[in-house]
Amino acid sequence: MAADPSVPTVEGPGEGDLSLHLLGGFRLLHATAHIVVPRGLQRVIALIGLRPGATRSQLAGLLWPDVSEERALSSLRTALWRLRQDPCCPMVVAGDTVRLSPAVRLDVDDLVGTAERVRNGDDPRTTAGALVAGRHDLLPGWYDDWVLLDRERLRQLRLHMLEQVSAQHLAAGRHGEALEAALEAMAAEPLRETPHRLVVRIHLAEGNAFEAVHAFYVYRDLLRRELRLEPSPAMSALLDDTLAPIRAATRPAVGRDTTVRPSPAGRRT
Repeated sequence: MAADPSVPTVEGPGEGDLSLHLLGGFRLLHATAHIVVPRGLQRVIALIGLRPGATRSQLAGLLWPDVSEERALSSLRTALWRLRQDPCCPMVVAGDTVRLSPAVRLDVDDLVGTAERVRNGDDPRTTAGALVAGRHDLLPGWYDDWVLLDRERLRQLRLHMLEQVSAQHLAAGRHGEALEAALEAMAAEPLRETPHRLVVRIHLAEGNAFEAVHAFYVYRDLLRRELRLEPSPAMSALLDDTLAPIRAATRPAVGRDTTVRPSPAGRRT
């Protein structure tokens, strides 16, 4: 194929199915070979992957929202024609709908499938990919409205998945695995309380009171500094039993006379 910049081309030889990666940035691969796709066509392919079975009108309206429907549909027809000139075209057209070819593996589908298995109660040890699934945001640097909506949807999906994995490991007494998943969720959203709460619970379950108290105050200081907020009562309650003896020891005794008086012999008592 000629190296026409207006048409997607394969950079090198490759075998096997196509894979489309949208998490962490756009990549279309044929086996291990990168397929170079112009930015305008990347938007079309990405939207087709995220909206399977969408009609031409729906795709055109999302891709070109600021022009007339007739002009948007004309732009879509041109884009689809250009894509179909390539032997590695990742899509199929059926009537008025456009979708990815069944041979194309989409990383977003992998993330959604892993989250569904976790939600259905699968043993987290059988979903080892949960920790790395969706570690990167959807199409960073893209600001189309349809990207922003799906980016937040997938971010929330991954956070809840990691928290559930952590909670399942904790319930089974696998504290190391539980902590790893909680810290992964914490790294994805440092101000979110749920993973911090899990970290405190894990340390308490291990009998590491110092680590639990330290984790609580690290989060409290972060929350105060960034949002001028306090941890929720639910999180504070986790440490009530641990901190109660410390608070009792530092609280002045009610009714006790703590005045220091000299003794008759001049000694202090």
